[in-house]
Amino acid sequence: MPTIKNFTPRNYQTKITQTAVDNNTLVVLPTGTGKTKIAILTAIERLNQHSSNILVISPTKPLSAQIQKEFIENTDIPEAQITLLTGATSPKKRQELWESAIVTVATPQTIQKDLENERISLSPTSLLVIDECHRSRMNFANTKVAEIYIKNSKFPRILALTASPGGTKQKIDEIRNNLHIDSIEIRTEEDIQEFIQKKEIKYLEVSLPSEFKALHQLIRNPYKNKLKELKKLGFNKPVSVINKRDLLMLQQRFRKQLNQKNPISYYAISLTALLIKLDYAAELLETQGLIPLQEFWNKLQAEETKAAKNILNFSEIQKALSLTQDLIKKDAQHPKAYMLKGIIKKELIKNPKAKFIIFANYRNTIDTLLTKLNSLENIKAAKLIGQKSGLTQKEQISTIKDFSEDKYNILLCSQIGEEGIDVPGGAELAVFYDFVPSEIRGIQRRGRVGRTKAGKIISLLTKDTREIGYFWASKRKENMMKNTLKNLQEKETQTTLHD
Repeated sequence: MPTIKNFTPRNYQTKITQTAVDNNTLVVLPTGTGKTKIAILTAIERLNQHSSNILVISPTKPLSAQIQKEFIENTDIPEAQITLLTGATSPKKRQELWESAIVTVATPQTIQKDLENERISLSPTSLLVIDECHRSRMNFANTKVAEIYIKNSKFPRILALTASPGGTKQKIDEIRNNLHIDSIEIRTEEDIQEFIQKKEIKYLEVSLPSEFKALHQLIRNPYKNKLKELKKLGFNKPVSVINKRDLLMLQQRFRKQLNQKNPISYYAISLTALLIKLDYAAELLETQGLIPLQEFWNKLQAEETKAAKNILNFSEIQKALSLTQDLIKKDAQHPKAYMLKGIIKKELIKNPKAKFIIFANYRNTIDTLLTKLNSLENIKAAKLIGQKSGLTQKEQISTIKDFSEDKYNILLCSQIGEEGIDVPGGAELAVFYDFVPSEIRGIQRRGRVGRTKAGKIISLLTKDTREIGYFWASKRKENMMKNTLKNLQEKETQTTLHD
């Protein structure tokens, strides 16, 4: 009979496991408080109840590899029978590995593909663990795998894990319904504060220099002028408050009208495309810097669309193209880049062995920062980006390992570094180079430090730009999520008492 090893379960982990063994359970726990340990405890219980196997699905290969490692280190299940399945393995080999495994860890897309091609069966699977289950929305792979599992398993049980299920009851209910959840186990930071490391959180604002403001004005002027044309389409929202979401919704509405052969639809789609592109250019300048903006201009010049050609016909945009190149030649940088270098130098003086994780939304921002930082003394930086941006899954895992072994002291991460990645030894400081209006991503980013020791988080914000709005939107959504979870927690407690 398999057992755990090398760790002693915390009281809340044991209590949550008791629920999870007998009920399809959604577990909401702060980052770094041992969600995978709960999966291990529940898996051991289910294996001892049934002659069966266990399936864990996780959104990325680095995260899947991390979970596989934790199962190997913390159970006495033979290592050869704790398997990692990926799309890089041939279908035939995946089938062989599945049949011999007791615990399989994989991405949901890999499992979905093998189920659809009837290479594997979930009939003998007594537990499906869904890591980072906030991704279980609509027709995502998680949802499809869960549906097939519930229909086919001889003894189905689902354990869904997340630190951030979403800001509204509607989002949480969608996850509950999609994953057939019966019970919710929630622990807030206040509930388990003895296991939470302290995090010092700072927000630092920078102002765009005058040359950036002049460039920004050249982009915004044609944008504001073209916005007025939306009134011709019957869109009467005040120009001053129209945002990207409005433009995307408007574009979607007119795309649906194409089938009705409404002649104004083609004009409307081109107009909204033009506005979205100009708004994006302004956002790149506000939040990222000149190199990402220059790359955008290059792509625009290579495009054949009517929207792109119309943008390039604006005299102000021609001036903007020229000014962008002039500023790059002068090595002008976004003030965030200067502040970032100052923060790192200061921290390294205090602690020469300090390690940093820096989050940025855009690959070209990461590449620019990588070059700038590696030119500084005592800095060895590496990047962790997704496959589409240029790192294979093998390279991603290798980069995390090298960072944990101190071959690098700075890890520059895109969104792939936000979810669940646990760097052994940890990082002293996380810097958010840009901000996202998402409560889920904000929580995930903060979870990368302060896992095993106290940490510091610094967010860089550009004054008088949309980034300040993103900051407040994220705060508002996170508070809403906390209140929603608190209400759900109270209801679960009352239900338990009545039972």
